Amino acid sequence: MSIDNAAVAALGDRTIGPEHKGMPPESWGRTVREFLATAPTLDRLETPILTIDRAAVAANIAIMADWVGAAGVRLAPHGKTTMAPQLWADQLAAGSWGITLATIWQTQVARSFGVGRVLLANSLVDPVGLRWVAAESARDPSFEFTCWADSVETVALMQEQLSALPGAQRIRVLVELGGPHGRTGARTVEQALAVAREIDAASRLTLAGVGGYEGALAHDRTPDGIRAVRDYLDGLERLHREIDAAGLYRGPAIVTAGGSAYPDLVVERLAPLADEEGARGTVTTVVLRSGAYLIHDDGFYAGISPLAPPRSEKPLRSAMHGWARALSRPEPTLALLDAGKRDLPYDEGLPVPQRVAGPEGAALDPDATVSALNDQHTFLRLPGGAATELPIGTVVRLGLSHPCTAFDKWRLIPVIDDAEAPMPRVVDFLHTFF
Repeated sequence: MSIDNAAVAALGDRTIGPEHKGMPPESWGRTVREFLATAPTLDRLETPILTIDRAAVAANIAIMADWVGAAGVRLAPHGKTTMAPQLWADQLAAGSWGITLATIWQTQVARSFGVGRVLLANSLVDPVGLRWVAAESARDPSFEFTCWADSVETVALMQEQLSALPGAQRIRVLVELGGPHGRTGARTVEQALAVAREIDAASRLTLAGVGGYEGALAHDRTPDGIRAVRDYLDGLERLHREIDAAGLYRGPAIVTAGGSAYPDLVVERLAPLADEEGARGTVTTVVLRSGAYLIHDDGFYAGISPLAPPRSEKPLRSAMHGWARALSRPEPTLALLDAGKRDLPYDEGLPVPQRVAGPEGAALDPDATVSALNDQHTFLRLPGGAATELPIGTVVRLGLSHPCTAFDKWRLIPVIDDAEAPMPRVVDFLHTFF
């Protein structure tokens, strides 16, 4: 699937300035390409800083591409995780079927970089957004856009808005199935079937399949959590089959689920549908939407992903780290670092202290922990008597949890060659759009 690689490459011509957190004054006024030509190392940047490990990203992309290929399903990685077109281009080059996004604005960003197939994993009822999709589809008939609907009211509103617009372009819509106490989505298969019939009857919409998100129904791999996810996925399969049996599909069908926590269960339950021929000769495409796998983490996903050790022989590894400097040692067992909630993710677990940076750096005591984050401070708790082990000015590397709430805090993210190196080299910069 396509992306405008020239537009992606042109990001290297953007000028660095003081609005780019962590970038040193010596870089201001230079383009990204010009600053990279000076062969910067990590110590030339200011703390706090978030970095991405190039080798880890490349390995994660390859691991997931091989995994979905072996499973016989497609991958439309969730672009909201990074909102970084450079990474979308890498994922598409590795064979991704398309890019998933969560809002119409994110979709518009993707189109500005020429992304040719977008799966909007959400309902679209905003009149401005609907007008834009209709106009963009008319301008470029090769643009493949699909969104969700979870109620007959949603479908009626979409039809009303689109009917007022010239042209006859139809928007492809998936019926979204939810679950008890979950997020969006029709709560029963029967309700979802009613939505499917409403879409089929609408003159400006096309019923394109079914979709949903199992990650809203569990947050761990306990037997109860696994059972809840499997039951939900079985309901999604049932919905797809009942729509097909009712003759409502009039073209290829998509069945899509799967974040980065339970893609194995999605494959277990839904992969048998892939390339299956339906009642009207309809061929089904099963699409995973995992996004966090690309960066992975040292927290939530490290604990739940089926592609993390020891669950996988070819495991993902965390590609993101925070680097923060000790500002104060007001107590023997406390160090205050210069990173906080404005810099690092904290919603799915606090940062994990890993090692001291620099050529003489060493692993921190395994009993060292982060107890809290303020807006601009990290509370690093150290074992008793460790006052001399972390002097003021020392830079600490932190493992992080949840890439979705890490990238949104940075406009420009340095990519380093190796987070384990004594002095990592900066080899690229990622531009984010949040």
